[in-house]
Amino acid sequence: MKNVAVFGSTGSIGRQTLSVCANNTDKFSVYTIVLGSNYKESIEQIKQFSPKNVGVYDREAAEKIKSVFPGLNVVSGDEVWDLAADSRVDTVVNGVSGFSGVFPLIKAINAGKTVALANKESVVCAGEIFKNALASGGGRILPVDSEQSAIFQALSAGRRSDVKRLILTASGGAFRDLPIEKLADVTPEMAMKHPTWNMGRKITIDSATLFNKGLEVMEAAFLFDSDAEHISVLIHPQSIVHSMVEYNDGSVIAQLSVPDMRLAIQYAMTYPERNASPVEPLDFAKIAGLSFREPDFDRWPALPMAYTALKTGGSQPVAYNSGNEIAVDRFVRGELKFTDIPGCVEYAMNKIEMIRISDMDTLLYIDSEARRLASEYIPKG
Repeated sequence: MKNVAVFGSTGSIGRQTLSVCANNTDKFSVYTIVLGSNYKESIEQIKQFSPKNVGVYDREAAEKIKSVFPGLNVVSGDEVWDLAADSRVDTVVNGVSGFSGVFPLIKAINAGKTVALANKESVVCAGEIFKNALASGGGRILPVDSEQSAIFQALSAGRRSDVKRLILTASGGAFRDLPIEKLADVTPEMAMKHPTWNMGRKITIDSATLFNKGLEVMEAAFLFDSDAEHISVLIHPQSIVHSMVEYNDGSVIAQLSVPDMRLAIQYAMTYPERNASPVEPLDFAKIAGLSFREPDFDRWPALPMAYTALKTGGSQPVAYNSGNEIAVDRFVRGELKFTDIPGCVEYAMNKIEMIRISDMDTLLYIDSEARRLASEYIPKG
């Protein structure tokens, strides 16, 4: 029986992780849940899973949970991140959204935990800090993102030295076929309608801009010790081939399944075992076809910007991520057009101070600066 800590329990990944735990009660015990402020949903989760610890970042929400469960250990504020290092926890599922995922990741890795990682931003922003923590803390990462999980699985088919290329697939999001001249009229409500996946607001918008894929390119480089020249992206509207690995002999190994995050979550939590899953099996006879195409960089400028950030390093990946977090928020609030999001991020990347990031203080400083720059951006025209 593994004790599991679920960070971001009321988000999309967190809910699906708890679903996996509910279907495998003989294998997993939900020891800890951590959330931001959605105390109403967490109350139902506490009733169902009876965790020993609950972390609620919002202090007011934490007090409300304490009033319902007076004997429960509830922590709030920055103390919630310390729950990732709890000696009684075996696996930490990091489903926290955005930059904040850095904190439980580093805490868990330094404590030697296995981290089922769904938060790509944490690895992208804390690259060198993350690698140092892995080397000193003895923890390990098992990827939960469907693309990184697919790469992880496909890499088992051969030696790392024989890998020629990592190929990440992308659905293309809600506007992959919309005429480019109409993208400026896209509203947040339109951007929230993903054609394949059911995800949270931020990642759904990032899927439409392909900023999520840019982050995944950088994440793959860190997770699998690769570089920009050996990672490529293909648009795959059906979202059935989740990613591929090409080997030197010309063989391409792909991982296929229906688009359901519970598969990747369960595989990370049960690795190296493969257990029965409630997810619908893939029926090849019903698949009309699988199509792939190169991404159009004019439609999706976020991709070439990601490759630039990866090659340049230093402050650039942080500016890419944190600038995008602000840009998306400004788009949702009506301050920016959909087509202004890349320009806002590019502005932050061009203006950010270029320094090496090897400690948390420097990382927090660059994150703050990137957010400030993205907040002051004024679109042309």
